[in-house]
This record gives sequence, C-alpha cells and structure tokens, in this order.
Amino acid sequence: MYEGFIEHLIGTAHKQRELDQGSYLFHQDDPVRSVFVVSEGSIELTRHQRDGASIVLQRASAGTILAEASIYSENYHCDAVVTLPSVVIEWSKRIFFARLEKDKGFANLWAAHLAREVQSARGQIEILSRKTVAERVDGWLAWQGNNLPAKGHWKEIAVQIGVSPEALYRELAKRRSV
Repeated sequence: MYEGFIEHLIGTAHKQRELDQGSYLFHQDDPVRSVFVVSEGSIELTRHQRDGASIVLQRASAGTILAEASIYSENYHCDAVVTLPSVVIEWSKRIFFARLEKDKGFANLWAAHLAREVQSARGQIEILSRKTVAERVDGWLAWQGNNLPAKGHWKEIAVQIGVSPEALYRELAKRRSV
C-alpha cells in the first residue's frame, strides 16, 4: 500500500523540528505526546542508571523511528540526546493512534516495522553474546549480508558490536592479509 512505512511517515508528517547538537528532544519522565522520525542527523536514547552510569538504548540516524515503543507509554523512560545537528518529523500520538485504528494497511505496516525492530534487537543481542572480536565480526557480517560499509563507517560497527575501533581494525586487517 505504502512504498515504505518510514518514507510515508516523513511525507505525511504534521510537524518538522530542527535540533542543535547537544540539545534534548525529550527527557526521561516527560509525557509521550508524539512519534518521531529522524530525517537528518543522529539522536541517542540514553537511560541513566541508579549508580550514575548511563546506557545508550538506541542510536537513531536518518530514516529511523525514535523510541517507537514509547508510544505505548505515558512517559519516556530515557533521554533523547541530539548527537549531531538533526531534523525530526513529528506525528502527534493522538493522530497516529487514530490512523492506526482507521487504516488497516497503515496498522499492518506499523506491526511489520515493530516486528523488524524486534528481529534486529535479537540479532544485536546474539552478536553481543559472542566472546571474541572475530566471532562478533562474523555475526555482524552474516547479519548484514557480508557487506562491510566504507572505511569511514567502521567506528559505527565497533559501537554496534561492542568492541573498540582499534580491535575492529586489527580484526579486519587480519582478514585482509589472509
């Protein structure tokens, strides 16, 4: 019905906001009033732990729905920190839910999107459960169809698989020399 769910959201959004690096889109405990799609830049969902540590729950870049599970909550359980100058597309929660109720095709695309996010999270967990850098790289490559991005994006892979960039670079260098 719709070419791409996220593209459809962007094309039919009710509001667009520009955000500066270092700013917050929302804070933990703020009421959930909107669905956000990052159309430019990067935003991280960060949850603060009781011991003062924090954990990044999502790194959302262009074409990513931010904190989609939050639409089913009254309040956010994390902060949305803008890590690069960003533009977000915003749908009000009320309008989004009304659309889900009225449009079966839209509801099915939303369900499919959520299912893909669950699959992605499970793949990420599986990769992070591996012990060595080599095993994590193997898992990441299998997940991505054995396609390694351009060299400038390797740090992103290191973050995704939970290793230092240097460890990733050493592993990739080993593989090239074989």
